[in-house]
Amino acid sequence: MNYVIFNSQKVYPTKIVCVGRNYVEHIRELNNEIPEDIVLFIKPNSSISLEIYKPKKTFRYEGEISFIIKEGKIAGVGFGIDLTLVEEQEKAKKKGLPWEKAKAFDKSAVFSEFIPIEDATELSMELYINNSLRQKGDTSLMIFKPEEILKNAQKYFSLEDYDIIMTGTPKGVGSFDIDDKVLGKILYKDKLLIKKEWTVLG
Repeated sequence: MNYVIFNSQKVYPTKIVCVGRNYVEHIRELNNEIPEDIVLFIKPNSSISLEIYKPKKTFRYEGEISFIIKEGKIAGVGFGIDLTLVEEQEKAKKKGLPWEKAKAFDKSAVFSEFIPIEDATELSMELYINNSLRQKGDTSLMIFKPEEILKNAQKYFSLEDYDIIMTGTPKGVGSFDIDDKVLGKILYKDKLLIKKEWTVLG
């Protein structure tokens, strides 16, 4: 089982519940339709990575505010990167097929450490590549807010302790190369909570 770090301890999520199309500007960026209902999909434990590995196929990164669940509640926050195989997803979308090959492959969910929080509102994220700001978003821009996401996820899935919710990505998605420096930040009311830098591996 793959693990993440929460409150300085190794924990083992059974799954990651991801939200698609949760920021209007990102939806427009990819020429998608604004959903009438929340879009949820799953990444398995095998997709978890603490390092960034550049996929061998055409891909994009999606930085996300991510939450860790304990006792059915949001217990912690971390920075997550959802890696998507672009061509695989486009083929699946055109044929109305599932997204797993595009979204749930090994090492497709990269995480910083998670830290405990009591308030999941007024959070923001920033993603930099080689010191250039590529993505910036906050909970006020989400179509579905964190607690609303949790309630919707619990309608369909049993959330075990330390399962993770990825809340969707703001505009600015793109790609990176081996040896690029990727920096993720999580802030609460503009106070820095998490700062994590990765070097992209091959």
